[in-house]
Amino acid sequence: CGGGGGGGDDRPELSVSGAYVPQPPTPDMAAGYVTVTNKGGAADRLTSVTTPLAAEVTMHTTIGTRMKRVASLKVPADGELRLATGGDHLMLTNLTHKPKVGDKVSLTLHFASSDPIEIKVPVEPTTYRPKD
Repeated sequence: CGGGGGGGDDRPELSVSGAYVPQPPTPDMAAGYVTVTNKGGAADRLTSVTTPLAAEVTMHTTIGTRMKRVASLKVPADGELRLATGGDHLMLTNLTHKPKVGDKVSLTLHFASSDPIEIKVPVEPTTYRPKD
């Protein structure tokens, strides 16, 4: 028997798509949405998000109509973590400025076992809804 090593299917393989920030109605808080796809054979966890736009980024899950802050969100093996309106999402608080439609926001997603992923996220109109 060979010990350890092996194929790449025993670790996460993450990619990010569909990210956007709706233009916030208030100058100090915004929401963020993103889909993290995992094509690997092991799960990972989104543990934090950082951005120069906000002093703090928190992660929330929605259960029924109640929003609950969480320390991390699971990215399942061979699956996806979808942050979307009415569900799991990011809250950016204490903004350095109010972003406008057309701006790009830098976000860095940090994971339990994968390397951080840096993305540039478009600011969309407040009423924007992505097409599924």
